[in-house]
Amino acid sequence: MKKILICGGTGFIGRNLIEYFSQKSDHEVYATHYKRDFPRTPANVCFKRVNLTDSSEVSQVVKGMDIVIQAAATTSGAKDTIQSPYHHVTDNAVMNSLIFRACFEHQVKHVVFLSCTVMYPQKDVPVREEDMNYQITDNYFGVGWTKVYLEKMSQFYAKIGNAKYTAIRHSNIYGPYDKYDLEKSHVFGATVAKVETAKDGKVVVWGNGSEERDLLYVDDLTRFIDLALQKQTSKFELINVGYGKSVSIAKLVQLIIDQSKKKLVIEYDRTKPSIAFKLALNIERAKNLYGWSPNVSLEEGIDKSLAWYRENVRS
Repeated sequence: MKKILICGGTGFIGRNLIEYFSQKSDHEVYATHYKRDFPRTPANVCFKRVNLTDSSEVSQVVKGMDIVIQAAATTSGAKDTIQSPYHHVTDNAVMNSLIFRACFEHQVKHVVFLSCTVMYPQKDVPVREEDMNYQITDNYFGVGWTKVYLEKMSQFYAKIGNAKYTAIRHSNIYGPYDKYDLEKSHVFGATVAKVETAKDGKVVVWGNGSEERDLLYVDDLTRFIDLALQKQTSKFELINVGYGKSVSIAKLVQLIIDQSKKKLVIEYDRTKPSIAFKLALNIERAKNLYGWSPNVSLEEGIDKSLAWYRENVRS
């Protein structure tokens, strides 16, 4: 039995990781939470309330673990990214630094760090890991450099310790337990909420809809993490994990409307915050090293997400 700690167990990705690993008989699953409780806790998961910005509490919860998956973060959507970018910087830098140090001190065997893709330049072709050119766009300056720092911290501890580190630059993740909130969610969750709650026959989209995002269904991400834990042989890997191609926000909104079977028109509000950016990930490294590729198409993922929303949020 391997003891696995999932930091951020009440968050979107954390809750999906808990459901995935709690079904595996060779893992003893622990998870952290802080401000929120887990509404339906699997019987074989041990939850611990931990302030991940407190070094003593972090050290205590990490001690004795074989695997740590760091999925805890302060996150929100484009509005905060533009108007309050500091929300994504200070606490995230502190909590990850403390977690990495504790993993080193307590000799954790494998650490998975969920980074992101905001440090990448905009390109017309899918970006590779080595395409990071240190020219981070202004809208992502704070969070982008924070993520780069934490990736380097992962590499640093991999060099001086015995643990393996996997730093995952994942694309926009969506699916069950996402933030289906009009103020704080990313574009997918916000759009599903808008479509499902529309009462006047229209959906209002922030910006002009030309932005493009790489969208990956959450089950494909959890499956990749499991493969990395099983197959990684090197001390440190930095890996793109995404769908491999982008979709415009305008097309995404239309797809969600179509899959919902509703008759809605799209209106664009150019006064609202939006981040004009196009990004898709080159995922060849993940395929070559781990034999991984996405299983869930965007259309199938939308259907699954709508079904989950209608059963768990709207009801």
